[in-house]
Amino acid sequence: MPPLDLTATSVDLTRMICDIPSVSGDEVALADLIAASMRDLAHLEVYRDGDTIVARTQLGRAQRVVIAGHIDTVPINGNVPTREVAIDGAPFLWGRGTVDMKAGVAVQLKLAAELTDPRVDITWMWYDHEEVDADLNGLTRLAATRPDLFAADFAILGEPSNGAVEGGCNGNMRVIVRTHGVRAHSARAWVGENAIHKAAPVLARLAEYRPREVPVDGLVYREGLNAVRITGGVAGNVIPDLCEVEVNYRFAPSRSAEEAEGHVRDVFAGFELDVVDIAVGARPGLDAPLAQEFVAAVGAEARPKYGWTDVARFSAMGVPAVNYGPGDPMLAHHDEERVSHAQIEDVERGLRAWLSAP
Repeated sequence: MPPLDLTATSVDLTRMICDIPSVSGDEVALADLIAASMRDLAHLEVYRDGDTIVARTQLGRAQRVVIAGHIDTVPINGNVPTREVAIDGAPFLWGRGTVDMKAGVAVQLKLAAELTDPRVDITWMWYDHEEVDADLNGLTRLAATRPDLFAADFAILGEPSNGAVEGGCNGNMRVIVRTHGVRAHSARAWVGENAIHKAAPVLARLAEYRPREVPVDGLVYREGLNAVRITGGVAGNVIPDLCEVEVNYRFAPSRSAEEAEGHVRDVFAGFELDVVDIAVGARPGLDAPLAQEFVAAVGAEARPKYGWTDVARFSAMGVPAVNYGPGDPMLAHHDEERVSHAQIEDVERGLRAWLSAP
């Protein structure tokens, strides 16, 4: 492939990298191009771990910022190559990855090349396998092998935020609630016990549940407790002896993992319950001086992040972190994924202004 043209506009650079398929597990071609492009830049020290690329300045500044973005996407569904579309007269770039999150990565690549004398030292991270299991995530691997690369005073993740600053993120938990019965022929149902019927109180509790709105460090996070999958049944003429309800809990970053689990167990008291996945959230991090300077410099509104993102990884390592990137999160993974030129340019302008300020 031809090398990335880092002198191109951030919009054109977005188009270039979106047109290089990089579905999770197949990031190598894009990672190769990013690594080659960064190694040509004398002001950056480059390190590669699998398909994760780290490029950092070593200018001896008093403070360091990590700026990160994932290079993988969910599967393509007829939406590559990219194309230009107009919505209400405004230009948009349409295609897989434009929102989640190659527009943010394109801005970062351009700034990494051009900001040779930033006000802070910068560690740029472009990582693989974000869209799949956490144990495959490039940041998981990097934190285990090179935790020193995460040392920083502040971190910015380029996840789509509509160009706003989204502080922290909610935690995420999945549990399985089980009900048991006794199998029997459906023609003689009275000799069995229907496990699916026994799940009705579980669904009733979910329908009656009123999620909290929780203020955390000046931002209000909305929680949610919802059934996302139900499995049960043996055959069309058999009373089922097992039903499983999978429940997803999005909880405010002020709750610990233990507190979140305790709350869910209280809601489903009397039922068998197993926790199958949990990831704690991240507090907003907006009380950090660098974060306050950043929000003021980019002129963006600070909001809570309702979904879980990798800012939680930085927060767990003691680095306050926010989400800041172009693109509407509602269009992430959507077949009509698209990002406006204006948002790409605005995010580039905001980051450039803050990182270049004296």
